[in-house]
Amino acid sequence: MKKPYIKKIDAVLKINIYLVDGEYVRDFLSEEFTNFGQHFRFRFIPKNEFWIDKERTPGEEKYFIDHMLLEHLLMSKGMGYDDALARADRAETKERRKTEYFKKRIRPHANKCAYIPKIYKRLLKRYSTEKIRVWIVDGEMVRDLFFIDYTEGGHDKVYKFIPPGEVWLDDDLQLKEIRYVLLHEVHERRLMAGGWTYFKAHRSASQIEYFCRHHPGKLAVKLREEINKNK
Repeated sequence: MKKPYIKKIDAVLKINIYLVDGEYVRDFLSEEFTNFGQHFRFRFIPKNEFWIDKERTPGEEKYFIDHMLLEHLLMSKGMGYDDALARADRAETKERRKTEYFKKRIRPHANKCAYIPKIYKRLLKRYSTEKIRVWIVDGEMVRDLFFIDYTEGGHDKVYKFIPPGEVWLDDDLQLKEIRYVLLHEVHERRLMAGGWTYFKAHRSASQIEYFCRHHPGKLAVKLREEINKNK
């Protein structure tokens, strides 16, 4: 099997489902690829394939497959991505809340913010300052509780559920990718703090992330510069 394929893990309705090297996809095909993808979202994925990024904390694949099945079906019939995503998100949310795993961890009608201490897994002191704190978090719990489409990272200027002055990194991230995603987030956060819209700041962050993925020798300097500029 050639990159980015790692192995075939299933087949549903004549669609082959592959575990792929997400880092390779982000480096050479699209830095916008996150946990999973299908052809009508990413044209480089063949029509009869679903791709799922290898996970450091596996267990969510069943949700991703069901999500893609609905998204793929709707988009194949002409629905736009945003509408198909919203429909698939609602269906995925319902499925997550039916599981014993969810019921054991989440109390009905509880204040969601009370779960934030449980979401934290590790403070990255090396990249934290007096102005920002960088946390590795339980990504599955974030998706269960707050935002089904949370992937890779986020910060307080985009997500209201993230406390002020914090950047969150999904614990599903491969260790080799943590600094690239962090660079994206702190660059985007700095620009949004300065008044940029999310879409403009995200585009700029994607560009600097892409540059450093192809010029890794520049990463350490660029990352430190962006962290120091965050307020």
